[in-house]
Amino acid sequence: MLSELIAARLDRGAPATLSGQVYDAVRQLILAATLKPSQRLPASRQLATDLGLARNTVIDAYAQLCDEGYVVSRVGAGSFVASTLPESQLHARLPDAEPAGAGRRGAPVASARLSARGTAVLDEVAIWEGGGFAPCVPELSEFPFQVWQRLVSKAWRQMRASDTRYGAPGGDAGLRAAIAEHVQLVRQVRCQPQQVVIVNGAQHGIDLCARLLADAGEQVWMEDPGYPGARRVFRAANLELVPVRLDGEGMAPTPQQWRRPPRLVYITPSHQFPTGVVMSLRRRRELLEAAARHGSWIIEDDYDGEFRFTGKPIASLQGIDDAQKVIYLGTFSKALFPGLRLGYLVLPESIAERFALASAQLGFEGRQVTQAALAAFMREGHFAAHIRRMRMVYAQRGALLSQVWRAELGDQLAPLSGADTGMHMIAHLPAGLDHGISLAAAQQGIVAQSLHSLFLGEPDRGGLVLGYGAVHEQAIHRQGTALARLVLQHLSPQK
Repeated sequence: MLSELIAARLDRGAPATLSGQVYDAVRQLILAATLKPSQRLPASRQLATDLGLARNTVIDAYAQLCDEGYVVSRVGAGSFVASTLPESQLHARLPDAEPAGAGRRGAPVASARLSARGTAVLDEVAIWEGGGFAPCVPELSEFPFQVWQRLVSKAWRQMRASDTRYGAPGGDAGLRAAIAEHVQLVRQVRCQPQQVVIVNGAQHGIDLCARLLADAGEQVWMEDPGYPGARRVFRAANLELVPVRLDGEGMAPTPQQWRRPPRLVYITPSHQFPTGVVMSLRRRRELLEAAARHGSWIIEDDYDGEFRFTGKPIASLQGIDDAQKVIYLGTFSKALFPGLRLGYLVLPESIAERFALASAQLGFEGRQVTQAALAAFMREGHFAAHIRRMRMVYAQRGALLSQVWRAELGDQLAPLSGADTGMHMIAHLPAGLDHGISLAAAQQGIVAQSLHSLFLGEPDRGGLVLGYGAVHEQAIHRQGTALARLVLQHLSPQK
């Protein structure tokens, strides 16, 4: 298997970048005629999954291979070994001393290297996307696209000349008002429309917080395990990432950690990613009091808090923050569809106006038509109706996955946890097994991200993160059963 041949050539401790090593490994296989002309290469996403690398790492390697003529890319078909390489070159022996990551004819590619921050961003683990039980992927077939298309068309018809210029700082006024009304009603967020700033998705919102609230070298506390997308942004801002362990009440910083207070604290308190833990009221108040005392900012990422299946949605941390140290972050990527690329920050009054101005100056506001359509979508009740509908869909799928898991494994493992909210659950495993099971599952076309991969510090538990949002019932039965039986095979040697 190609991924195994490439993996044998990777040295994660080498100074060469991982993308350079993947490039060099594929190039050597082509030149040695192990890979034949016109042979199809694995998709970048699949190869990244097999190798345990970020997808961008493989994309960069493929891009360099295309640039140098070893590989050709065909839109909609994939990447293929070039058919024009001469036979003499295909069987040419490469110098044994050629270092990993070297360019064509042994020339180093150091001149094209990224910054240390850029390399760290690409080397950060990625959330697996697409297929199997990939987490954080919403169901798109239930989205009312006809309604959405009607509202977008209407917004285009009503477009004025001023809408073709850069937008107002903070985003469309109607959308800011609709978001403020929604989060007040559903998430108990305390705000006015002028405290809402529209961003291009959650990553953009996190990036703004990192750049506008912290200086290079300052600390940001991260839940551990936690969301690697946020880690990627903070690394790019050259902040010091500090892993903070979790317990049954959420993030649990030690007294020793508070002796050096952070500038930023990033948390997912209503449904911790990935463990599903809900931060207790006691722990929330402790964190708010300490943040106020030390001048720390808290970024509350409420990525899927609207999808709670039992009882009322958990109230936001921002709603009980009297010191105004919490920035509330929301996104439409999970609630509607990822390609919308719209999210929002709800900011304390003391910084809201400056955030809106800085955001506009850094990126220039636009997409007025899309924002106007989304505002109408919310005002007319379609957003709330879609959320209600998706709660039922996700609740049914989560319950089904739990049933399949229990039917195959019985009492040999703990039940799946985190089923009350969101689109994923955790399959708890003995420490040290999850990485191997995750790779074995990938060989069968099942995405089951290891909990191990989502730790910033040393892992203290094992498990699989099983997303079910975009997995239909038949696939839950089929792939859930196959994955559970794969787990049984890995458990049996321990008995």
